Amino acid sequence: MSIHLTRDLDTLHRNLLSMSAIVEEMIHKAVDGLAKPNEVCARELAKQDDEIDRWDVQIEEECLKILALHQPVAVDLRRIATVMKITGELERVADKAVHFADRTCRLVPGPEIAVLDKLKEMARIALEMLHCAIDAYVALDSGMARKVCAKDDTVDELNREIIRELIHTMQRSPDLVEASMRLFSASRHLERVADHATNIAVDVVYLVEGEIIRHQSTL
Repeated sequence: MSIHLTRDLDTLHRNLLSMSAIVEEMIHKAVDGLAKPNEVCARELAKQDDEIDRWDVQIEEECLKILALHQPVAVDLRRIATVMKITGELERVADKAVHFADRTCRLVPGPEIAVLDKLKEMARIALEMLHCAIDAYVALDSGMARKVCAKDDTVDELNREIIRELIHTMQRSPDLVEASMRLFSASRHLERVADHATNIAVDVVYLVEGEIIRHQSTL
């Protein structure tokens, strides 16, 4: 590997980690809104989302430049392909953070609904999945990545439970329909965060092992 390629890959790696740190911070802020809904925070997240969009474009341009200038092969080529995929997933997670905060901040003032505890648990697991997926990329640990994939079923089940309970709440208490629909949407956004974390983990397995495990029933 040439010195120039090594330098460009190192820069790419640092930029991806900078982007992922901002996205994780955004998700934490959005989830904190479950306990303390805040419209100001929701607007701040929208501004941070613009920053993430810029990172997404910049990193993609860097990847294309490396491909054109260095024509990498083998693991270097897989790394660039993986970085391009991960940045796309992170950009979508940032979008979900904005949407989630928008839904939860509008719960003020609103009725207390029983699913909030399950929603917080779902958020905790989704955040853990995202963090571990990025850690797996940094450590080049496909075993850790596969564990992230295995947790997606737990989040899916929590999402189904929350939806069932919200439907029951709306049927029983028509005055809670509006708040329930917002929580319904928030739950779906969290479920998608877990999906994006899973996709990142799948990309890490490809990077480390050279195996595409997407769409496999058993990861």
